[in-house]
Amino acid sequence: MSSIYCLADTRVSFYEGGALKALTVLAHSDVHHLQLSAATAFNEISEYDVRPISPEALEPMLYLLQSAYMDVQHGASAALGNLASVVENKRLIVKMGGLELLIRQMLSPNTSAQINSVGCITNLAADEENKLAIAKSGALVPLTRLARSKDQRVQRNATGALLNMTHRPELRLMLIEAGSVAVLVDLIGSVDEETQYYAITALSNIAVDVGGRNVLWDSQPELIDMLVKALHRPLKIKIQSQIVLTLRNLACDTRYQVQIVDRGGLDALLPLLQSSYTILITSTCACLRNLSIDSRNETPIICSGFLPELVDLIPQADEPDLQCHAISTVRNMAANSGQDKQAFIDSGLFDRIKIALTDSRTHPKVLCELAAALSVFALNDQLWQPIVELGFCKLLIQLTRCRNLEAEYNACLTLGTLASKGMPEVYDELVRLWRAPNGGIRGCLIKVMTLPEYANTNVRSIAVWLAKTLLGCVRFDLIERIACDAQLVAAIEEMAKCKVILSSACSVASSTRFSSAVTEDVKGKQADVADTHIMAFIANGEHVMTDESSGSDHEAFRAGALACQAMALIDDYSLQVGGK
Repeated sequence: MSSIYCLADTRVSFYEGGALKALTVLAHSDVHHLQLSAATAFNEISEYDVRPISPEALEPMLYLLQSAYMDVQHGASAALGNLASVVENKRLIVKMGGLELLIRQMLSPNTSAQINSVGCITNLAADEENKLAIAKSGALVPLTRLARSKDQRVQRNATGALLNMTHRPELRLMLIEAGSVAVLVDLIGSVDEETQYYAITALSNIAVDVGGRNVLWDSQPELIDMLVKALHRPLKIKIQSQIVLTLRNLACDTRYQVQIVDRGGLDALLPLLQSSYTILITSTCACLRNLSIDSRNETPIICSGFLPELVDLIPQADEPDLQCHAISTVRNMAANSGQDKQAFIDSGLFDRIKIALTDSRTHPKVLCELAAALSVFALNDQLWQPIVELGFCKLLIQLTRCRNLEAEYNACLTLGTLASKGMPEVYDELVRLWRAPNGGIRGCLIKVMTLPEYANTNVRSIAVWLAKTLLGCVRFDLIERIACDAQLVAAIEEMAKCKVILSSACSVASSTRFSSAVTEDVKGKQADVADTHIMAFIANGEHVMTDESSGSDHEAFRAGALACQAMALIDDYSLQVGGK
């Protein structure tokens, strides 16, 4: 017997030719020791020679899985588990009926058979094409049962298989129906770190869906306590990070946003934010970003000492994801009304934002977040002043030239929001920056209102709104700069024509909200500003596009309606000047 599989070395291919024929003959023998020789040979070969194999090579291994002898089955399933690390083999095993044979072996009371068969199914489940076949095969219920096995190896493999089945929404639903959630929650406290990691990661994936979060909320009342308690224990970085990401996903739900804070989550998160590991800091910031959506959490987050830590992360240009999460968290808290914002000013927030805005390494997506944050700060009675006093208007003008529509939109929105404050210091700054830098406010307006790449975009709408806001202000010198500028007037007049043309083709209105923020809460708060000013003409009975019209036509109409209002103000100015 040993003479057969001891020859297994790199000089001989056992997946084809004479060697394969010999092993196939042994596999199909009714003699126990001959079958065992073939199974052992395939097992040993697959330890070092892992590559795509042919159906002819796979067939004897699948035949051996049906052997009456447990040790033969064990060797065959071990070989399949090794070969199932290759994509082509994963699919071939399922195609040739191997999945059903493995499930049958998985149901065996023999621990060794369970270890190998479940391990192989775990590998098969890593392939997208196999996931649905595994779910429909009836494997989820026995896998869930084996995740409670007293054997640590069986439990680990079964939990890994369940994790691999959580990467698609419809499969997550099937896992819930199979009763996997309760088992995964119990495994948060597993003494085996890999099992614990697999279980927490699977729960994190389940928490992505609204339905998954609802099931967790309704059936697992101790979940948050278990996750927070686990964070207080010494764990591997990847496990800590995954717990925090699970909390982040759960915190997409308002109920969990409040519960995580109420159950002591902030005390567990602060040391992670102060960690030296970027992965931990980033995942913690992502979690705080969602927690900060609920206005009830603003005071606890600030009082727990998070604000200065978050602010210090804003200039870290080497970690754009981290920057985005930190900026968005601060923005969410600033968007919450009814709270004193002096702590934001005292934290050095605006100095850090200026560093990030002026750093040439800052990623475009970070610029978008920074501009969105400034547009929210401009709404606040305490936070708009530092924007003006510290020279941010100049930086906002430069942002309107950054060739990123979202950043340009938020820069224009911030300038318009500041202008709508009606404060003398804002007007003074806008007059000072009318032509510089980079063409100043005037250059920004002309560029957006005339260049074709801005046609039918919300950037153009917001630029016209800015012009309309300035035309409606109390400062004659600002009004004059627009109303007496032939190029600006021509651009506004051209857009006003678009509204007349489009309104003849449509009659029913529905408003479209602007949304440049990431979280729904801040979307609403930003949209309210835009709607208050930009969409005011709807309340006055103006026609807007029907739902059937394209988004681009809608934006063209919106800009046109605002342009009509701006032209009316220009005409008023001309009458006043002419009257004098």
